[in-house]
Amino acid sequence: MTDLLAAYDDALRTDAEMEGAETVQRRGPLWIGRFRGGRLFVTYRDLDDPASRVREVAAILAADESIEHAEWKTRTHDRTPGLADALTAAGFLAEESESVMLGEASSLVDAAMPPGVTVRLLTTPEEIRSALDMQDAVFGGTPRADSALPELLSRQGEESSVEVWGAEVDGRIVSAGRIEIVPGTRFAGIWGGATLPEYRGRGIYRALTAARARSAMARGVRWVHSDSTEFSRPILERAGLVKVSETVPWIWERTA
Repeated sequence: MTDLLAAYDDALRTDAEMEGAETVQRRGPLWIGRFRGGRLFVTYRDLDDPASRVREVAAILAADESIEHAEWKTRTHDRTPGLADALTAAGFLAEESESVMLGEASSLVDAAMPPGVTVRLLTTPEEIRSALDMQDAVFGGTPRADSALPELLSRQGEESSVEVWGAEVDGRIVSAGRIEIVPGTRFAGIWGGATLPEYRGRGIYRALTAARARSAMARGVRWVHSDSTEFSRPILERAGLVKVSETVPWIWERTA
């Protein structure tokens, strides 16, 4: 467990989380990425003086009205006294915690395809938009499709680090998720996995995850990681992935 957590901290934080950012700014230990759609993402490895660092980000948000949405990513194994209070004072709200899962990609590839289900790589803007709309419906909250689609399309191509996969039943996308190769490493992230409620419990998400893992392994990936909800965590645990920490996204939204 200790070795897995160290590998996570070494390979999958800070610059590895800036893939796809339009600009990246450094403020001491903070990595601040600007993404399409007015989205700001804040991360770090070690955090000194949390309250002061939050005030720096709050000042950026106040000064730049083009930023509509911000996420400050925290991990429960970090020692950051006072951070939650500072984020709350700056207008951030904590979302539900997710399990940080890590393990061998090969542990995920053995899964049977459920009858009547087709799992495939989604490549056209229309297919990817349908997947994003389905994910928005499952996750609820502020829709992300409008901002996520241009970013995903901009990263498509022969050497793309991101792939969007979907599971279809009778031509309808009922489950979808991404695989994102972490450049310069043998890691890939499994992201955005969502399945419509009426199609859960049939092995569809497991088959979708297996397809993503096989694709990543074909590109030299050995390890996969995921920030998992309580729907997907048990599936990944049964496949051999291990929970090494938890992450809590703190979200800020610009009000009218």
